[in-house]
Amino acid sequence: MAKPKVSFECMACGYETPKWMGKCPNCGAWNQLEEKIVHKESAPGRGTLGKTPADDRSRASKLTTIKKQDTPRTTTRSGEFDRVLGGGIVNGSLILIGGDPGIGKSTILLQTALILAENHHVLYVSGEESLEQIKMRADRITDKPSDLAVFCETNLLYIHDEIKRQKPDFLIIDSIQTVFHPDVTSAPGSVAQVRESTQSIMNIAKGNNIATFIVGHVTKDGQIAGPRLLEHMVDTVLYFEGDQHHTYRILRAVKNRFGSTNEMGIFEMKAKGLEEVLNPSEIFLEERSKNAPGSAIVATMEGTRAMLVEVQSLVTPTHFHNPRRMATGVDTNRLSLLMAVLEKSEGLLMQQHDAYIKVAGGVKLDEPAVDLSVIISIASSFQNIAVRGDDCFIGEVGLTGEIRRVTKIEQRLQEAAKLGFKRAIVPASNLSGVEVPAGIEAIGVKTLKQAIKHAQHKD
Repeated sequence: MAKPKVSFECMACGYETPKWMGKCPNCGAWNQLEEKIVHKESAPGRGTLGKTPADDRSRASKLTTIKKQDTPRTTTRSGEFDRVLGGGIVNGSLILIGGDPGIGKSTILLQTALILAENHHVLYVSGEESLEQIKMRADRITDKPSDLAVFCETNLLYIHDEIKRQKPDFLIIDSIQTVFHPDVTSAPGSVAQVRESTQSIMNIAKGNNIATFIVGHVTKDGQIAGPRLLEHMVDTVLYFEGDQHHTYRILRAVKNRFGSTNEMGIFEMKAKGLEEVLNPSEIFLEERSKNAPGSAIVATMEGTRAMLVEVQSLVTPTHFHNPRRMATGVDTNRLSLLMAVLEKSEGLLMQQHDAYIKVAGGVKLDEPAVDLSVIISIASSFQNIAVRGDDCFIGEVGLTGEIRRVTKIEQRLQEAAKLGFKRAIVPASNLSGVEVPAGIEAIGVKTLKQAIKHAQHKD
């Protein structure tokens, strides 16, 4: 018997090499090459009944002949979850949800399964928990009896048989790293097993029009474990973020073929599971100090939702030659750039000062409209001058100190007015043709110097 041919595949990027190496030459990851057996593929030949394989394939269609169809969606009765999914669950879609251990992935999917099971047939496949453990969590979430079908198995062939027997409308796999195909020699959770299992589940979901949720583990870097191909195979990729020491959880969509990738859902972990937070702005602002230097409020956009968040800065003298620049929630390189603009425009020399920036609530801000609030908070902390507690700041800052326009200014102003803010420092170019909500004054500024002057004016 001939010895099987083996190759080595990187678990981080999928790069293949005939010999093992400590460092992947493609992505540079260490100790990520895993052995796999190479199966010989049969040579292409003629099919049965004298037909070539190409005779059975579908043909190309002209775009004008294709009929447009509406995509049906099923709501989960959770506004935050439906928002992230793009309005609900699309039939036949494949959704991958990842997050740190204990963050609440299984909880939110079990809650969703119990709701969907009231009117649909749902199959919940678990490879990590027993039937008794799932029953205990279900009783903690709801007191109502449920017809949810639960199946504890890791063998992919047995899962296939159960799916064919149950014929569910919705399928949940928790988690893909525990599922294995017996014909694949590598261990469960390896690149080959994850790829084969996901491909097989995708074929079942698409072939039978079953909306499927797959739970994926994450690495220490926060990326979903397994090959990057996994994220390309699925329709939607969701990340569950948060801190185990705090009760708030953030659900983000980083890929969505049926909706926006900028949406964010906020939940609070309670004794009976995850509850959606309907007004996150109040949550993020409830503990702020209104008269403390270094604090500024920004009206940011997360998808279609306007949200007010506090940006905090601490600028303090340092005794070292190289001052520290540390940012949580905003990009560190962006922080260095904005501080350089502030020094050049206002003459505030901070070469001998450490600067620490933090976005309260654990929110990550990456849009340009937060530039002005970051600079105002830095200047406030450096000069030890507090800004007004009922001011919010919106605007992108250019390298020459100009304040540039931002998008969706009306939604931002409406959210600020709803929470009782009296003034909004915004780009002057944004005020033309904009209806300012009642109860708030929109002050247009063209330069950073004007913005700082208005921010420090107490009248």
